[in-house]
Amino acid sequence: MAATLRDVAQLAQVSFKTVSNVVNDYPHVSASTRSRVLAAIAELDYRPNRSARTLRSGRTGAIGLAVPELSLAYFAELADEVIRAAEERDVVVLIEQTGGDRDRELEILTGSRRQLTDGLLFSPLGLGNDDAGLLEVDYPLVLLGERIFDGPVDHVTMENVEGARAATEHLLARGRRRIAVLGAHDGEVLGTASLRLEGYRAAHRARGVPIDERLLVDAGPWHRVNGAEATRALLSRGADFDAVFALNDELALGALRVLGETGVRVPADVAIIGFDDLDEGCYSLPSLSTVDPGRREIARLAVELLHDRVAGAAPSAPRQLRSAFRLVERESTAA
Repeated sequence: MAATLRDVAQLAQVSFKTVSNVVNDYPHVSASTRSRVLAAIAELDYRPNRSARTLRSGRTGAIGLAVPELSLAYFAELADEVIRAAEERDVVVLIEQTGGDRDRELEILTGSRRQLTDGLLFSPLGLGNDDAGLLEVDYPLVLLGERIFDGPVDHVTMENVEGARAATEHLLARGRRRIAVLGAHDGEVLGTASLRLEGYRAAHRARGVPIDERLLVDAGPWHRVNGAEATRALLSRGADFDAVFALNDELALGALRVLGETGVRVPADVAIIGFDDLDEGCYSLPSLSTVDPGRREIARLAVELLHDRVAGAAPSAPRQLRSAFRLVERESTAA
C-alpha cells in the first residue's frame, strides 16, 4: 500500500501537522526537523495526494506559464527551466501558448481556466505598457518580458540594454566598425528590440563610432527564416558591413546559414553575435557568440516570487527583479 502522511510522521517521530507543514513548504519548521521529515518521505517513497491536498488547502499544486510560442527556442528553454524550478517546490506547470495575440492574452488573464492553477507566470507580446491596469487580477501573477514596466504585479526581466551594449562593444573591440543589426522594430517605443537597440547605440556613442542607419534591419518576427531573409536582403543590395548583431540567436542562426551559403567567411569577413544563448548555438558551424541573459535565474526568480504570493508571504508592493547577463564568446567572433 502507498505510504500515508501518518506513516511519514511515525517514522520521523513528529506530528502529523509537522509533516503537512513540510510537504506544503511552510517556513516555520526547523532545519533539523525538516531534514528528518524529508528523509522519511524519501525512505517511504511518499507521494502527496494532490486532490486531497487541494481540498484541504484550497490550492491546486499547479502554476500556469503563458508564453508567445514554444517554437521559439528561447521560450521552450525558459519553460524547461520553469518546470525544473517548480519541481523543486513540488509544483507542476501548465503551459499555454498565446501566439502573441492580444485577445488570447486577455483570455488567459481572465478565463475560467485560471481556477486550475494557484497563479500565473505571464509573458505577453500583444499587450503593451498602456495595458498595465489589466494586470490587476485577483490571483497571484508574475510578469515576464519587456512589454509592460512599472505594473501592479511582480516583474522579472533581463538586462537588455546592458547585454546588448556588451555584445556591441565586443564587436567594436575587434575592430568592427560597420555593424548591422537584425531584428530592429521600426517605431517601437518600448520592447525588447528597442531596449537592445538602445544598448547598441550606447556602445557606439561611447567609442565615438558613427552608425549607418541603413544597417538597422527590421526582420519581422524573430525567427531563423527572417534572419536569413534579412541577411540576403543586405547582401543583395551590396550593403557594406563587417559584423552582425542579431537581436536574438534565432535571427543569428538564420544569418549564419546565409553567410555560409554565399561564401562570406565568419568571422574573417563578417563577425556575428546573437542574444539568448540557445543550446543550438554551441553546435552551429562556427559556434555562435551570444549573450546569456540568465534564463535559469529568470525562471528561478519568477517561480520564487509566485510561490511567495501563493503562500501569502510576499510584501504588498510589487517587486521588480532583473537577472544578470553574461557574454559568451565563441567562434563566430573569434579574433
